[in-house]
Amino acid sequence: MKIGFDPGRVKFGPDGLVPAVVQDAVSKDVLMVAWMNEEALRRTVESGETWFYSRSRRELWHKGATSGNTQKVVSVAVDCDADTLLVRVLPAGPACHNGTFSCFGDEPPSAVSGRFFPLERLERVIARREAERPEGSYTTYLFERGLDKILKKVGEEAAETIIAAKNGSDDELRMETADLLYHLLVLLRERKLPLDDVLAELDRRAAGGKTGS
Repeated sequence: MKIGFDPGRVKFGPDGLVPAVVQDAVSKDVLMVAWMNEEALRRTVESGETWFYSRSRRELWHKGATSGNTQKVVSVAVDCDADTLLVRVLPAGPACHNGTFSCFGDEPPSAVSGRFFPLERLERVIARREAERPEGSYTTYLFERGLDKILKKVGEEAAETIIAAKNGSDDELRMETADLLYHLLVLLRERKLPLDDVLAELDRRAAGGKTGS
């Protein structure tokens, strides 16, 4: 799938290269930073998967060509000076050669703080579980079973949340609501729908005087 981006807008350095920051399009985690030359950028735009230039090997490389951990490109953007790229992707597996979701460790810097930070952190943990598939993880189990299993769990947790509310126990309601939110975030990751889009929809409704009714 060809990406709607004009490589002619980019100012390559004296070495013919430009840094490319690769970001998960759903969780917004920075996955890796690599280099592109004109050919790597052209192939990225035309193929819809990331290509880079190795400075040590002095050759092009297709991310995931040997590991299978490809990156489907959602968008490419250039910064205000036109000398740095932001490539948003949907990764099929870990981005790092060490087998981790991100080259920046388990807890990359967060732009979110305050009362909604736990949701952002959970979204990022779920994204890592999908990429790394650690053995024994319940989240791994859900992704391996697929969409139908995830949907079944969302339905079960929604029903249990309703029962908790009817029972009148705040403790029970708190725990069941947490379970429901977790499974909803797994569902969003499975469908590659960012939590940001859901929050933006809520914000749009609030700004228009609607609360969902």
